[in-house]
Amino acid sequence: MEKVINYLKDNFDAYLDELKDYIRIPSISTLDTHKDKMVECADYVAKQFESAGMEKVKIFPTKGHPLVYGEWLKQPGKPTVLIYGHYDVQPVDPIDLWVSDPFEPRIADGKIYARGANDNKGQNFVHLKAVEAFMKVTGSLPVNVKFLFEGEEEIGSASLAEFLKTEQELLKCDCIMISDTSMYAPNVPTITYGLRGLLYMEVEVTAANRDLHSGSFGGAVANPIIELAKMISKLHDKNGKIAIQNFYKNVQVPTKKEKDNFKKLKFSDKAYAKDLAVKELQGEKGFSTLERLWVRPSLDCNGIIGGFTEKGAKTVLPSKAMTKISMRLVPNQDPEKIAKEFAKFFKSISPKSVTTEVRKLHFGPPAVAPLDSPGINAASNALAKAFGKKTVFTREGGSIPIVVDFMRQLKAPAVMMGLGLDSDDIHSPNEHFRLENFEKGLYSAAYFLDELAKQ
Repeated sequence: MEKVINYLKDNFDAYLDELKDYIRIPSISTLDTHKDKMVECADYVAKQFESAGMEKVKIFPTKGHPLVYGEWLKQPGKPTVLIYGHYDVQPVDPIDLWVSDPFEPRIADGKIYARGANDNKGQNFVHLKAVEAFMKVTGSLPVNVKFLFEGEEEIGSASLAEFLKTEQELLKCDCIMISDTSMYAPNVPTITYGLRGLLYMEVEVTAANRDLHSGSFGGAVANPIIELAKMISKLHDKNGKIAIQNFYKNVQVPTKKEKDNFKKLKFSDKAYAKDLAVKELQGEKGFSTLERLWVRPSLDCNGIIGGFTEKGAKTVLPSKAMTKISMRLVPNQDPEKIAKEFAKFFKSISPKSVTTEVRKLHFGPPAVAPLDSPGINAASNALAKAFGKKTVFTREGGSIPIVVDFMRQLKAPAVMMGLGLDSDDIHSPNEHFRLENFEKGLYSAAYFLDELAKQ
């Protein structure tokens, strides 16, 4: 291992230059005008797989953007890890808020600034180079490795979801390594073992058959915005509990071990509130902030649309109003059942003066990986060696639906070894990745392969 780590140290500058080339490809998956760049980036990834010593490297065309696969399976009896990453990135708007060209990497303040620097090119690149270092130094790997990089993570991973259904034998593995989450704090090695699910709904309220003059009709006809606001106000009770019937049925309660682990993280409500510029925090009564964020479900109104919202005044009584509502779900909550209960709830509180329609837009189930899996043990040891600190374990309030698909289809636990920080401005102007995290990520990825072989 010492020779491998030294090789990574000696080649750090070269790796950084290669990462810049990777980042320079504007692989924005959501823009049709960038389809050729998506193909170019898939080709780049395939060449990187080959350079790392992977065999059977193949680009799989899809209805969307290409999937890239490669493998090295010459350690019979040893575990097989599937390393996942995505080469697509978010759009760069608003462009005027970028300090420099988003696709011309800039080094400043010990960070690399560019779209994709963290999410996900910087994070997945460390695994490629760690594998390459082993192959260059020893001519082999301690375990069997499969790589799978996709180009649709930022737009829902539809092609990958289909691929997983048909290619389970090709992707068969003992664990899935994913570096696409965040560290708990700077220089604190972190494994994320749980993600909340997502249920996204839309509610439309209609009163009259057309927009009306508020002077001629106001006070005699229901206002959809007001009625919708009343309904939204009934979604939570005075203790912050969600009022939908059966919403909490079967909700998994965190174990004492998990609660004790949360306390060890020494989360500061005061610092959290200060960073967000709010006077106090709010949420379900009887639970800590971390519990509210990670292990309790939540419901939020994401937007209200209706009536006149331009500059100036227009005395209109709108015909329609609409809201978009998202729910973050936890283990044992069924998105399909919750969606039905949600619709039933809105119908029950809707007055006769309006017509209420409820639509389900999309959903993704929650995921929790076993903390005692060989992959997580290996990653925990690897991070501790690379960062020189004990690894902490966290859950995440957000959702990565493809993680659930991986675990369900491949029957293998996920290992979410995040290397970025929440402050790295992913999806925002001036996205960046700390060079220190890139370097220690290289070491972590290499140690992981070695530690997995010992499990």
